Amino acid sequence: MTFISRILGYVRDAVIAAIFGAGLSADAFFVAFRISNLFRRLLGEGALTSSFIPVYTDVLHERSPEEARRFVSSVFIIALIVLTLITIPCIIFSAEIVAFMAPGFVDAPDGKFALTVTLTQWMFPFMVFVGLMAVAMGVLHSFRHFTMPAIAPVLLNISIIASALLLRGYFPSAVYALAVGVLVGGLLQLLIQLPFLRRYGMFPTFCFNIKDPAIKRIFLLMGPAIVGVGVYQLNIFITLRFASHLAEGSIAYLYYGSRLMELPLGIFVVSLATVILPSLSSDVTKKDFVSFKRSLSHAMRLVNFVCIPATVGLIILAYPIVDVLFLRGAFGAGDARETAYVLYFFAAGIVPIALSRIFISVYYSLKDTKTPVVIAVVCVVVNLIGCMLLIGPLGHGGLALATTIAATANFIMLAMVLKARVSAVDFISVVSASAKSLLAAIIMGVVLYVALNLIGWPDSGIFLKAGLIAVFVCGGALLYFMLSILFKIKESAVIKAIVVEKFSSKRFRKEL
Repeated sequence: MTFISRILGYVRDAVIAAIFGAGLSADAFFVAFRISNLFRRLLGEGALTSSFIPVYTDVLHERSPEEARRFVSSVFIIALIVLTLITIPCIIFSAEIVAFMAPGFVDAPDGKFALTVTLTQWMFPFMVFVGLMAVAMGVLHSFRHFTMPAIAPVLLNISIIASALLLRGYFPSAVYALAVGVLVGGLLQLLIQLPFLRRYGMFPTFCFNIKDPAIKRIFLLMGPAIVGVGVYQLNIFITLRFASHLAEGSIAYLYYGSRLMELPLGIFVVSLATVILPSLSSDVTKKDFVSFKRSLSHAMRLVNFVCIPATVGLIILAYPIVDVLFLRGAFGAGDARETAYVLYFFAAGIVPIALSRIFISVYYSLKDTKTPVVIAVVCVVVNLIGCMLLIGPLGHGGLALATTIAATANFIMLAMVLKARVSAVDFISVVSASAKSLLAAIIMGVVLYVALNLIGWPDSGIFLKAGLIAVFVCGGALLYFMLSILFKIKESAVIKAIVVEKFSSKRFRKEL
């Protein structure tokens, strides 16, 4: 379901690129969307979910079902009140927020700043809908129900696509249709979860107990979690602030490039991190640290097995991929080259970002939010220095590289502290398996590079280009998988077993 959502996400981005290109409207929308997404990630889906699941797991083990339902109701009502109280002043002070986040827009011509402010005001209520959805998602994840939360982003993408195609003629500026799509999609993501809360007996009602000690624990965890979970998002906004001073289209290039970099993260890593957090939290509650350490080591090896070849593949096939996905309508060949240039630097950060997301889940399962906070602050400084030093010689590519450097620093520090704390995790086996994956990925990359240069990349023919990309991606994946078997990487057998079991099981058909 996550894979379907991501595919629709790229359809969404392709539609936006074709209609708005990488010009003024695209830059304004992406800044406004990033701002609403930042607050959503920090206050809703990010900090709230990661703080809620470990506490709710304890509640399920320690209290009756009715007490657990009242606890869920309390969290829902409090989240609604808090998110609403935050959203209202954010709407009122949207101009100041945009000026702070994108200072280069303030004096931009053609009403760019005013358009960005209005779009930001329209999209801030999205934070309320998705914040409440995050609570519902946390409840369902605690019951090991992952299907409907994974489907929810599909509705957001469909809503934005439909609004862009069908409603753009009803507004003075077509880009307002995208804002409507975001709002409707956010509401739909919340509504689709509610019937499944009722199925598990956790449908919220209007009752809450602010004095519940478990709720206090959530808020105590949320404070540091806002910084810990949001470090990557904060670094994006440091990048955005610098990019607002560059040539028009730079923000759009960074957005499209980061979206392509997030493909393997969104399809595989986010899914794995989603599943592993309640599992690790349950292991901690039961004090089953043997299972805890085994699950963590396995998750790290799986992440590297998928993300290392994805990194190599994105670097080798950067321009062809951008060409096939975005080169049409208002998005020209120059825009494709600039986006591919950004993607080179972003792709190098896939592995450290992926492992950091797994490590963050580990820290929260241990109810340790302080360590990620300290590391997050250091990484923000690293990113800031990187942007200052690299924007001159590399332009918007330098900003992407600074993000990757900060992500790598984040991963290294999280790993060092975790190794000292959970010493029995088999880091040696993880490094050994990763080295084999890297060797297989390098061989795959060399073959792809030679094949691409021998065949050449066509100048026209979307079906021909799409066919070539399919051949390169499928051929590269097959070669990598064969090499992983040759090098005796255990995860190749695991992936095969998961796919075969999942798609042939009665449970999968029942979930559908």
